[in-house]
Amino acid sequence: MDPIVTTNALGPGQTQTVRPAGEGDDRATMIASDFETFLRLLTTQLKNQDPLNPMDSSEFAVQLATFSGVEQQVQTNTLLKSMAAAADASGLSDMAAWVGMEARSPALQYFDGTSLTLSPQEILSADRAMMVVRDGTGAEVGRFEIPNDGEAFSWLGTGTAGTPLARGSYAFTVEGYQGQTLLAAVPIETYGTVSEVQIGLDGPILVLSDGSRVLAADVTAVRAPGA
Repeated sequence: MDPIVTTNALGPGQTQTVRPAGEGDDRATMIASDFETFLRLLTTQLKNQDPLNPMDSSEFAVQLATFSGVEQQVQTNTLLKSMAAAADASGLSDMAAWVGMEARSPALQYFDGTSLTLSPQEILSADRAMMVVRDGTGAEVGRFEIPNDGEAFSWLGTGTAGTPLARGSYAFTVEGYQGQTLLAAVPIETYGTVSEVQIGLDGPILVLSDGSRVLAADVTAVRAPGA
């Protein structure tokens, strides 16, 4: 591409050569970083052009398009660098290996008609434990007693009195009691398949296969599918 020649306002017959993008990264970046200066240059050029030999309008359009393109490219490169730096800072690149793995967290879990493996936490000093099931709206749909031993077990998709529940997303909580006194209520963790990792304001966010979202910081275990 031939250099773009513009007439400088310093005097007749004097010219200023502006190199197109790619012939000098530093110079292109400097020009593109101040697009307003370029517009002032063109305005001055038009005011001081030879009235007997005016500048071709097509040449003006080419110069404007060239500088606009360079400016946009520089801004795009800056944005990409910022995104890459943010990804590295948040550990996003390292967590890409989690995609396709099963992560254990207290996120909502999708029940597809088959059993779910639940991992309740043992409530210290409690003499009995109750598991509470809530649907995606937060409404309680199941409550029944479970052993307070912290052992994982399979939930078959039933609610209170063994009533089968419809397919959908559910949240689980274990409540520890001493007599009739509630000591603690702790979310029960479940495994979900990671389909995507995103950058969030509070750190990396895992998007599970059922659409549930959970902070990576809330994940307590990661395993291979079907392990």
